[in-house]
Amino acid sequence: MASDREPREHVGRNRARWDVEAKDYVAAGERSWARAEPTWGVWKVPESQLGVLPTNLADKDAIELGCGTAYVSAWLARRGARVVGIDASMAQLSTARRLQRQHGLEFPLLHADAELVPCRDAAFDLAISEYGACLWADPDRWLPEAARILRPGGELIFLVNSSLLALCMPAEDGVAATDRLLRPAFGMFRIEWPGDPGVEFHLAHGDWIRRLRRSGFEIEDLIEVRPPESATTHYPYVTLEWSRQWPAEEIWRARRR
Repeated sequence: MASDREPREHVGRNRARWDVEAKDYVAAGERSWARAEPTWGVWKVPESQLGVLPTNLADKDAIELGCGTAYVSAWLARRGARVVGIDASMAQLSTARRLQRQHGLEFPLLHADAELVPCRDAAFDLAISEYGACLWADPDRWLPEAARILRPGGELIFLVNSSLLALCMPAEDGVAATDRLLRPAFGMFRIEWPGDPGVEFHLAHGDWIRRLRRSGFEIEDLIEVRPPESATTHYPYVTLEWSRQWPAEEIWRARRR
């Protein structure tokens, strides 16, 4: 019988997926590393509008769970945080290390799974994920891990597709969300899209709340992101018209008890 501490089947599938697709995210990573002001999500909403990051990161210990090309980690490091980035894809980390050298910014990058973080207990003041662990890892495993590595009072911030968007996205690749509910909300958890080798995790709000509280978090905020009228995206699964009417992305903020 497999140990609960061993990686599960979806971890290997997602790692393989991102090792193949990493090349498609190089240019986006380069642009994000070069930005003076962070922008968030598929609509690149400015930090000045959303206020995602804590106001004082100087001398704080932070970790990015599923860092990809590590541009969020770079934003944290430039604001004075001692940051660690972890990602399951070696190809993604290869891009991140090149961008570190290019920008003269050094911080640890670990080839690791957010469901089994190779860090000691209570090591960090902040854990953050933008479409990283919060989308590609099992919340029954990564949320307790986030709680384990955070100090009491430490903050968890993650940005992910909204629950409503997950209900309205057609299964067909490249087709935008509709104004109809296409799948049931009850029981929504693990989603596999036709033709996609990866595994995503989408939860209803009540399920997020219960899992966060069960893992030792108090929820502080839920920001339902509305992009500006001038926003653009290259992702085909949602339109600006849709996202101006209903939230396509949501940002959760929780604090370790």
